[in-house]
Amino acid sequence: MAEKSTLKDLFIDELRDIYHAEGQLVKALPKMAKTVNNADLKAAIEQHLEETKGHVDRLERVFEGIGEKARGKKCQGMAGLIDEGKEWMDEDAEPDVLDAGIICAAQKVEHYEIATYGCLCTWARQLDLDEAADLLHQNLEEEKAADTKLTELAESHINAQAGMGG
Repeated sequence: MAEKSTLKDLFIDELRDIYHAEGQLVKALPKMAKTVNNADLKAAIEQHLEETKGHVDRLERVFEGIGEKARGKKCQGMAGLIDEGKEWMDEDAEPDVLDAGIICAAQKVEHYEIATYGCLCTWARQLDLDEAADLLHQNLEEEKAADTKLTELAESHINAQAGMGG
């Protein structure tokens, strides 16, 4: 692992981490969309898959803008969250309960990304990397919107339906 002696070193390290994380999600989200039962939830996951592909593109633009090669560093945090989500998807649960559990797993992912993008935006501004900060802020706002959409789906009907099943 490279030494991190400056804020820019830390910024690049975390950028590589989230780049790998987003790549993992591009692979995991289609399986999640196939597993869910609720049509609105499926549509939300499919929409976020397209946004996630855009996140990867923006991250590549950030790397290019700071003169770094776009490459990932294995994101252990995201790998763990995806594994946790896969375990839940393999459960023999009632359909509405399964969907409620998948929302929980997906929100854990969103919160991880929100935390990471929040730090990256702050650091980019500190480092006077305004274009990078703007691109990262777009990703941050889309992650927040995805989290809000999941909450709305859970609270509007999925959790209530799951509660009736037991």
